[in-house]
Amino acid sequence: MDGTSIRQATRSTTRFLAGTVELGWDRPIPEMTWSVREVVAHIGETLLWYATDLAGGPDELSTMDLRVRPTEEPAQLIATLEVFGSVLAHVVDGVTPGQRGFHPDGLADATGFAAMACDELLVHTRDAALGLGLDYEPSEVLSRAVVRRLFPWAPGDVDPWEALLWANGRIELPGHPRLVGWHRHAAPLTEGPGESTPESGWEV
Repeated sequence: MDGTSIRQATRSTTRFLAGTVELGWDRPIPEMTWSVREVVAHIGETLLWYATDLAGGPDELSTMDLRVRPTEEPAQLIATLEVFGSVLAHVVDGVTPGQRGFHPDGLADATGFAAMACDELLVHTRDAALGLGLDYEPSEVLSRAVVRRLFPWAPGDVDPWEALLWANGRIELPGHPRLVGWHRHAAPLTEGPGESTPESGWEV
């Protein structure tokens, strides 16, 4: 995955959210502590963090407080996603091949950060949709690419979007209980996760 993937996911998110700006963004999201506007602000923060983490290399950068104000108007929060998605896409495409950056799930390369950005965009847009009482589903191609890059242990015999939601602890699947502790394989897939079990990963 690369900058093009990030741009595609960002467009999917912003086009969906653009049609909701007149709705109640202060509504709470079911099973979460965030409102719609708070989860959208979180997406923006994450995109810019990923850009700085990849550019900064393997050592964690902890000298700044990065905060997107969730109190801003929905249109401004959407514009923030567009800008930060573009920033990250440029960083992902511009770093030296093999560059690695800090992430709690492991030292990620550019493809890992691209996939994690898409994961954040797609899954949290679905969270926002739930808070607004709407449905959201991204492209099958993009969902499948994220699952293959970050969650190679996810079931391969189900719809890719459902597999992605399961891997992020959002739903259960037949024969696969809903996850509480889960993680992403951020490092290059050549450093294979093998038969790694999601239950042993990070609890989010």
